[in-house]
Amino acid sequence: MIKTLIYIDVFLIIISLASGLVFLLIDQGKKDSKRTTYSLGIRVALAVILIILIVIGLITGELGNSVPWDGS
Repeated sequence: MIKTLIYIDVFLIIISLASGLVFLLIDQGKKDSKRTTYSLGIRVALAVILIILIVIGLITGELGNSVPWDGS
């Protein structure tokens, strides 16, 4: 469950990044347009949600912190 939410959040972060790039290219020189700033704010909020989801996954044990070369 938590892994699915993490995948969705990462996908939304990528979409927000792409939309910010599009807004930056379209709104060049327009002083009253704040779409790029709003896109950045959404991306920061999604990154905070991602960190919270990872912490919750680690605390509940749904996500592990082992490495494949550990051998155990």
